[in-house]
Amino acid sequence: MRVLVIDDGAHRADLLRDELARQGHEVVGVIEQATLIHDCVLRLQPDVVIVDAESPTRDTLENLATLSAKTPRPVVVFAEDEDRGTMRRAIQAGVSAYVVAGLQAQRLAPVLHVAIARFEQDLALRTELSHAQAQLASRKLVDKAKGILMREQGLDEDQAYQRLRKLAMDRGEPISQVAQRVIDAHDLLRG
Repeated sequence: MRVLVIDDGAHRADLLRDELARQGHEVVGVIEQATLIHDCVLRLQPDVVIVDAESPTRDTLENLATLSAKTPRPVVVFAEDEDRGTMRRAIQAGVSAYVVAGLQAQRLAPVLHVAIARFEQDLALRTELSHAQAQLASRKLVDKAKGILMREQGLDEDQAYQRLRKLAMDRGEPISQVAQRVIDAHDLLRG
C-alpha cells in the first residue's frame, strides 16, 4: 500500500515510516506543511494518508476537508488530543479513523484496515446519495415538463408522460434532457 505521512507536530514520522516499511507498505512521502496535502496527493497518488499529530491543527483539518471533497482517500489521524470537538471536526473533514494516544506498531495494520473499510463504506453511501439526488432532480424536471404539456396542450398526466417518453426514444436521449428542453422552450416563449 502507498502511504503519505503528514507530520503535524508529533514528530514521530520516522517511527511511522519505519513501521510501515517493516509491514511492507511504501511511504511515498512525508510532509510537514498542511497546505501541501492536496498537491502531494495529486502528485504521489497514495492509497492512504496518515496524519501524526499532537492535536490536528485547523489548517490540517481544512486541507483534509479539501482533499476529501476533491480527491478522496482513506485518512488516519494518530493524535494525543482526546477533545471530542477536535474528533468531530476531523470526522467532518473526511478522516476515516481518529486514534487517540495510540501510535503503537502492532495496532497500525488493523487501524489501516478499519480506515479503508470505513472509507469504502462512506464512498458507497456518497455514490448512492448522489445517484438518488440525480434521480430526484430528473423526476422533478419530468414532472414540471408534464405540467407544462398538460396546461398548454390539454393532455392528462399519462398522455403528457407518453409524449415526453416518445420524444426521448425518438431522439435517443434521456427523458430528463427532453423534459429540460420542454421547460426551456416554454420559458423562452413565455418570456
